[in-house]
Amino acid sequence: MNILVVNCGSSSLKFQLIDSDTEKANASGNCERIGLDGKITYKTNGKKTEIDVGLPNHAVAIKKVLDLLVDSNDGVIKSLDEINAVGHRMVHGGEKFSSSVVITDEIIKEIETCNDLAPLHNPANILGIRACQEVMPNVKHVAVFDTAFHQTMPPKAYLYALPKEYYEKYGVRRYGFHGTSHSFVSKRLAELAGIDYNNSKMIICHIGSGASISAIKDGKSIDTSMGMTPLEGLVMGTRSGDIDPAIIEYICQKEGISVSEMTLILNKNSGVLGLSGISNDFRDLVEAREQGNKDAKYALEVLVNRVIKYIGAYYMELGGADAIAFTAGGGENNSEIRKDIMDGLSAIGIKMNEEANKKRGEEVLLSTSDSKIQVWVVPTNEELAIARETLRFA
Repeated sequence: MNILVVNCGSSSLKFQLIDSDTEKANASGNCERIGLDGKITYKTNGKKTEIDVGLPNHAVAIKKVLDLLVDSNDGVIKSLDEINAVGHRMVHGGEKFSSSVVITDEIIKEIETCNDLAPLHNPANILGIRACQEVMPNVKHVAVFDTAFHQTMPPKAYLYALPKEYYEKYGVRRYGFHGTSHSFVSKRLAELAGIDYNNSKMIICHIGSGASISAIKDGKSIDTSMGMTPLEGLVMGTRSGDIDPAIIEYICQKEGISVSEMTLILNKNSGVLGLSGISNDFRDLVEAREQGNKDAKYALEVLVNRVIKYIGAYYMELGGADAIAFTAGGGENNSEIRKDIMDGLSAIGIKMNEEANKKRGEEVLLSTSDSKIQVWVVPTNEELAIARETLRFA
């Protein structure tokens, strides 16, 4: 069975065509600059093709993608009838959606009520849904929510200490994100560590430009670092993570800027980019640190310290841990950051295998045999996670 996975942004559309039997992506790509001049990157059979083409809207973009999939030379299917279902990444489902759902007009209306919680993402995701429905009206479409996996958090984890009316009236609470990644990685970690997923304690560290950590107990998320928006929690590439909220008013008054402008700074100009003044790419910072750049050194230390603090907190919240996983760009590929983090976890009995830590982008046991907790690198695959969810309804 072929599952088309679609991830829409305001001016982009990422896609993969996954064979559910082999769980292999037979084709993948990205449509960029939708609404402008347009560019498609298309990968299949080890071949990468870049096409400059007009993409006035998302409907045209998805039509171009489908044309490529059935192309006589570079296509991987003979007919669109071979696409059995479409899985759509949805960023925010609020409290309304605790699991994936088949998309109907009524469901879209329900999703739209969550738009205020993710104004940059949800409207774009809906554009992708409508574009795909227009071109493939007879195919089942499934919405898979980033927030759904974390809907198992108890009130003590998701409530903020604010007047309760803000939660009751506006849904102000912690929702968490990267749910498809945390779900996928935690299941695979249980397999690798040889533990029962439904009777386990795991900490998942999704360390990328966007970063989050989750505490997983008996296969359910009981806490996670991101909040009502992806801004809360860890220090990230360009996001500040946790700060004293009084800082916002203080800087707004000093700089003569609005709260909206300050929020943009916290999302786009902060994190390790803001601290270092160099880059939001961890690799650039490691290189600069090795060359003696103190700002890069401090930025990495702040990032690593925040990760260690969250792992320590979740270790106590879980009452211990059977296994920890590193995933996403930094977690899978940056051995220097992994070492810095693991060096800070010696108090809970973790020791690192230096040789294993040299590996990049593959499943590997980082901890030594005498460590009290297994620590693994587990590459994430959010597209496959979406395909698996979609298959349940196909």
